[in-house]
Amino acid sequence: MEVPHQFRVPVGGERSADRLAAAYVPVQHSPELQGQSPSEGTNTIVYRHRFLTDIVRCIAAAGLAAGFIGAAADPAPAQSPAEFCLAANRALSLGAPLPRTAARLKAGALRIVAVGSSSTTGLWVLSADATYPEVMRRELAALRPAARIETINSGRIGDTVSGSMARFQNDVLAYAPDLIVWQLGTNDVAWGGRADGLKDQIVTGVRILRAGGADVILMDLQYAPMILVSSQHEVMQAAIAEVARQERVGLFSRFALMRRSVEAGLPTGALVSWDGLHNSAAGYDCLGRALARAIHAGGG
Repeated sequence: MEVPHQFRVPVGGERSADRLAAAYVPVQHSPELQGQSPSEGTNTIVYRHRFLTDIVRCIAAAGLAAGFIGAAADPAPAQSPAEFCLAANRALSLGAPLPRTAARLKAGALRIVAVGSSSTTGLWVLSADATYPEVMRRELAALRPAARIETINSGRIGDTVSGSMARFQNDVLAYAPDLIVWQLGTNDVAWGGRADGLKDQIVTGVRILRAGGADVILMDLQYAPMILVSSQHEVMQAAIAEVARQERVGLFSRFALMRRSVEAGLPTGALVSWDGLHNSAAGYDCLGRALARAIHAGGG
């Protein structure tokens, strides 16, 4: 079952953060989804967007990204940005096995919950089809045509590590997932916050997610101007990577994927949106497809 996605699109000259954020508030919801598990339809995706109209603070910082995004005018590679990104990241590995995922793929049905912040909801893309969880579902369904792939999007704009953890029971574990992708860390450091003490919280979060037997993949920060200017982004990156190693869960390094693409010759702004923080449509496309391929490889 899919939640209808009709969006209010701002018109006229109003440019406030509230007005722009309102463009991403669904006009229609599906009340029957509240508190219920998703349907059993083939290759379905359920969206639990709960957009916050007062959280899009990145707009005020858009000027910081002007040089980075402006570099997208560099000579473009012959391939599309997403295809170039995928070609530059052929050797991706999650660094840990996905035993339940492998078993469920062989059994013919896999349920994935994606939890995180605006990168998971797909901020700045107006189509649900362009969000990374839906791109991931389509790619994985193509790679595993015999399996029913079901993806539940439990992203929430503005979420932090503690914010996501507070929603785990209702927005993640209630769906009895086989695989959980936790995108984390960006909002904890992008706005001047500090990563101190967050490693222990992440360890606790991973253990909560694994308690029901699900496989877990951690997705780290994006390689983007608003992240690079944070004095804490390296601390956050290191904490996420260390927890993945310590707890033996998967690590999907979005930061490394994007940086590797730029180092291979992709224009620096091709994978980043106008705000200097979120992924562009091409960025979400590469992200979802690369993650699906890593899951396919890790699923045996």
